[in-house]
Amino acid sequence: MPQSGPQSVDRALAILDAVASAPGPLAAKALARRVGCSLSTTYHLLGPLAERGYVTRTAHGYVPGPRIPALHRDFRRQWEPAAGTAELLGRLRRATGGEAYHTAYRGGVITVVDTTAPVTDTANPFAPGRETRAHATAHGKALLAALPRAARRRYLDEHGMARLTAATITSAERLEAELARVRGQGFAVSVGEADPAFTCLALILPGPREAGAVHALSVSLPTEEYRRRPEAARLALERAAAGAL
Repeated sequence: MPQSGPQSVDRALAILDAVASAPGPLAAKALARRVGCSLSTTYHLLGPLAERGYVTRTAHGYVPGPRIPALHRDFRRQWEPAAGTAELLGRLRRATGGEAYHTAYRGGVITVVDTTAPVTDTANPFAPGRETRAHATAHGKALLAALPRAARRRYLDEHGMARLTAATITSAERLEAELARVRGQGFAVSVGEADPAFTCLALILPGPREAGAVHALSVSLPTEEYRRRPEAARLALERAAAGAL
């Protein structure tokens, strides 16, 4: 288990990650095996996590606690570029029939902040959380195109440019040409570059940028559906972004 801080903190966070990512309740013994520590240490760390509401003990094991939704709400609130961003995503979802996303760059990290996709939709490839495939997604390309070149290179040096599908751009030179095209046309498109079944469109949300943060609005559609009406999807995205002013 990689460690970047005090061992007890790393192990507590590993336990929280394991509980959150599990398909169902996890018993303490299973948690101990998963995070690589003794059962007594696992119980020692589960105590304060449960007291603070990060995990809950059930008859079948540990599950995420009631503090987790509050953390997510606070996270979205602090990353939200303007009041009503969630409503904006809903309008875009209704206008296009595709799932809508708010993605942001801040402090060297690109994050999918919010989405209209239900948490039960495991087929959707753009779940909330840290984005490591910016070179292959429309929201990632829109954000990278808006960054200074040095910040863009730091992100790509850290995350690389893995080939995810046959359409993925993996050359730095080709990506720079693609990002120049994004800046020129004002929006980004990824046709099956992150997932062959999906196409996504994105553009930068207007408004002031606080502390170097940049925000993007995007929508994803099944690739075959997008190919039937690309212009309609782009116009709906532009209208939605204009409504954020």
